[in-house]
Amino acid sequence: MERSAGSSRRRRRRSRPVLGGAMAVVAAAALTVTGLVSTAQAADVNNAKNAGFESGLANWTCTGGSGTVVSTPVHGGTSALKATPAGQDNAKCSQTIKVKPNSTYALSSWVQGGYAYLGASGTGTTDVSTWTPGSTSWTKLSTSFTTGANTTSVTVYTHGWYGQAAYFADDFEVTGPDGGGGEEPGPVIPAAPGGLAAGATTTSSVALSWNAVSGATGYTVYRDGTKATTSTGTSATVTGLSADTAYQFSVSATNAAGESVKSAAISARTAKEGTGPGPGPAVPKHAVTGYWQNFNNGAAVQKLSDVPADYDIIAVSFADATPTQGAVTFNLDTAGLNGYTEAQFRSDIKAKQAAGKNVIISIGGELGTVRVDNDASATAFANSVYALMQDYGFNGVDIDLENGLNATYMTKALRQLSAKAGSGLVITMAPQTIDMQSTSGEYFKTALNVKDILTVVNMQYYNSGSMLGCDGKVYSQGSVDFLTALACIQLEGGLDPSQVGIGVPASTRGAGSGYVAPSIVNAALDCLTKGTNCGSFKPSKTYPSLRGAMTWSTNWDATAGFAWSKAVGPHVRSLP
Repeated sequence: MERSAGSSRRRRRRSRPVLGGAMAVVAAAALTVTGLVSTAQAADVNNAKNAGFESGLANWTCTGGSGTVVSTPVHGGTSALKATPAGQDNAKCSQTIKVKPNSTYALSSWVQGGYAYLGASGTGTTDVSTWTPGSTSWTKLSTSFTTGANTTSVTVYTHGWYGQAAYFADDFEVTGPDGGGGEEPGPVIPAAPGGLAAGATTTSSVALSWNAVSGATGYTVYRDGTKATTSTGTSATVTGLSADTAYQFSVSATNAAGESVKSAAISARTAKEGTGPGPGPAVPKHAVTGYWQNFNNGAAVQKLSDVPADYDIIAVSFADATPTQGAVTFNLDTAGLNGYTEAQFRSDIKAKQAAGKNVIISIGGELGTVRVDNDASATAFANSVYALMQDYGFNGVDIDLENGLNATYMTKALRQLSAKAGSGLVITMAPQTIDMQSTSGEYFKTALNVKDILTVVNMQYYNSGSMLGCDGKVYSQGSVDFLTALACIQLEGGLDPSQVGIGVPASTRGAGSGYVAPSIVNAALDCLTKGTNCGSFKPSKTYPSLRGAMTWSTNWDATAGFAWSKAVGPHVRSLP
């Protein structure tokens, strides 16, 4: 789901951009020299400063404010560069380094995410660059350059590509003769971390967080003076604890030089047995799902109590990623929501549940960066989501990961969460249209893998352009045929009709494209459940138990006078 007002999101797979003119020549030239770097001499140094972004953006300049430093993902240390192309800005980040004339330098960087380029200009000979179309794991880009007879400085840079996803970069190296700056000083023992605080607790775990320490590459967490766990980020969850028991926690910072002294200790108590969210209200046979925005993007600002009763499932958007891969937390945007307090929010969750509604936490969205692609991250995901359920009383989770999903490990994560939460757990998904075109897709595989515990898949029938229907024909978005022919793929691909919903924008401003009037949504529901009001496509059978419909968002619905929920809500409840 998107956070920006009325803008088209980066949703569809894009073909590789056509490199024209000088860029194509430079890229081609760069690729021909990759791998020609000879082994560095003993006197060679890394001439790049702040090469791992441990000092923020010091020594680096990024165009248009496109660059920032993040704590995850990182290749080494505790920080990496994240740069986001926007409009005509390709998110170029550069540094001018001192070099020696008539010398050869090896240039490399580790990259991840969208299209990423690495290059050098002002060499005095042949400027070079190399690139990758993007990857979900760290990939090393390498090339080399030779300086001219009078060259004493060279600009090295990285950038993305127009309209593509953000890229990450870390651990730059410009290895060759010392140009005058020499290598940066080696590490010193870091200071003790500050800001240690306890977060969500369960009967057997306590979530902790602390402030980052400059120069630290890791952290060690102590429980009652004994080492409990380690972390490369600024948070960790200590597990294996006893219920209703107080513990003392402290944390130290580490790097190659050694370990800091421990932080000041804090006390935290685990939850009592029998506490937690417990089973929520039963989801109706036919249900309406709405996403509630925990941010202000120009849509009407709402409290949960403002969400109309037409919505049966309310997905709180969104959880936030933490430095621990796979783990999430939630931060209420009190300032952006006009002073809406934590106490009011928690009270409103209980009131909605008392009215028979389910309130769940949504993971992902357009800007979400949660990655679950190994066993550790799957466990971190399950533990952190369950901790939020216990803390806030959420009834379940919505999976809206728009930047990639690994079926193997997301299945493990949801299975672990189900084992913790029990049969009352609500699991919803909001894949893009491309994610549900084939049962071989990661999203579709995940849905089928957890079919026995899955509540509903509300595919987003928008921001996609034309797509294939289950009859092999191409249908344009914004039509009843688009809704019915694409829903048919899921219905005939293995999902139960009760696990299929139609996801659409609540207003023309809710998405970049694909808005349909509520009457079209209702017609599609009739076509799928009763075989009436179809367009040119008519399914071979009806699906009376189809779950219902979803919209992004309750806020955009409010902005449009609740036209969507007033029309679609009663219609969903009238289905057979």
